[in-house]
Amino acid sequence: MRSGIFEKIRRINEYQSEFWSSRDLAKVLEYSEYRHFLPVIEKAKEACKNSGEVIHNHFEDVLAMVSIGSGAERAVDTVYLSRYACSTLRQNLP
Repeated sequence: MRSGIFEKIRRINEYQSEFWSSRDLAKVLEYSEYRHFLPVIEKAKEACKNSGEVIHNHFEDVLAMVSIGSGAERAVDTVYLSRYACSTLRQNLP
């Protein structure tokens, strides 16, 4: 993944902490459907745990609002990722 694209999808929360949306990352990595990216997230969580890190410090399961057209939105499951989580994901790509 090119660094420029990775930094472009970076978000900043209200506490000025950076994070990445797993849905944005799946698109950048050209997954045809988000559900195909979920096993990669699970492998990365396991790798995070095995390295002694606390999973919820790097992977935050949330409901995010997405546009479904005509100005309407709906909640979808997503994961907010730390920089460490993104690095771990990259290492666990097929």
